[in-house]
Amino acid sequence: MNKVYPDASSALSDIVKDGQTIAVGGFGLCGIPEALIAALRDSGVQNLTAISNNAGVDGFGLGQLLTTRQIKKMIASYVGENKEFERQYLAGELELEFTPQGTLAEKLRAGGAGIPAFFTKTGVGTLVAEGKEIREFDGAKYVMERSLVADVSLVKAHKADKAGNLVFNKTARNFNPNVAMAGKITVVEVEELVEVGELDPDQIHTAGIFVHRIVVNATPEKRIEQRTVSAAAK
Repeated sequence: MNKVYPDASSALSDIVKDGQTIAVGGFGLCGIPEALIAALRDSGVQNLTAISNNAGVDGFGLGQLLTTRQIKKMIASYVGENKEFERQYLAGELELEFTPQGTLAEKLRAGGAGIPAFFTKTGVGTLVAEGKEIREFDGAKYVMERSLVADVSLVKAHKADKAGNLVFNKTARNFNPNVAMAGKITVVEVEELVEVGELDPDQIHTAGIFVHRIVVNATPEKRIEQRTVSAAAK
């Protein structure tokens, strides 16, 4: 099975459709699949539900799909860097399912592991728990959370072999392994592609069984979300 595609557009062209749920890896602008997000924007698909830690920034990352109004609902844990997100949400133009960050990560991991739901203490007694089942274990209350499975997952890794085994670069690992697991179809953008057998098996972070398509983007922009320098460095 050849998993390698020549570019992001061809990797998405026959699998993305209106109304799908799309999970996207990354944390802020760290570890986001830049080329795949741009290709999703260019595909013109509409009414998407996007699962991601956040929605990028205005004009970059998932923020591009907010500008083009392709996202109808966000399932996210942080939205504080995107003015267009704020505007659409406050105007009632964008649905938001606010999810605690650890709960979001577990929803994706559990979905990828075939676990339909789980119980967590996080959110008990808050708006997060409204309308959800509460159960007591060992004298403590827990809220039941449904897991997440995406129609398509878009993931960024540093390196892959042609079987789809992935290695992530430091904190760019963030949500990407869980997003990779949670996709019915998972497309990965990598900076380096090697032959099968070249990766140290002990260093593989995500197994190729979770990966269906691979795209090489050797020179991503890697935009810095917020830059702070000392006075001496200016």
